[in-house]
Amino acid sequence: MIGLLDIDYVELTPDKVVMSMPVGPKTWQPFGILHGGASVVLAETAATTATMLNINMKKYATVGLEINANHIRSKREGIVTAVATPLHKGRRTMVWDIKVSDEDGKLICVSRCTIAVVEQK
Repeated sequence: MIGLLDIDYVELTPDKVVMSMPVGPKTWQPFGILHGGASVVLAETAATTATMLNINMKKYATVGLEINANHIRSKREGIVTAVATPLHKGRRTMVWDIKVSDEDGKLICVSRCTIAVVEQK
């Protein structure tokens, strides 16, 4: 999905992940505005990436457990940026707050995502 939607990594730290995504034909719903599902993909990707930065990836893997999203404002073109910050960083689950904004800092979507940390087999 990252490659399909042209998602870029902007900032990667254990306590903050920033990712951006262009808004255009690949991310539009039928009326030519940003599809809510594309915003959710961006949000979950940021949360998963943030969790990966906080674990031993040789021993554990990350999987989405739950995500919710409120779509605040529509967007027709340009760039949206997701900023993921931790609400909870546990041994087996992590919960991330993700805010998706446009180039002017206007809030497009807010999301909360729970990521499970599972042992690799």
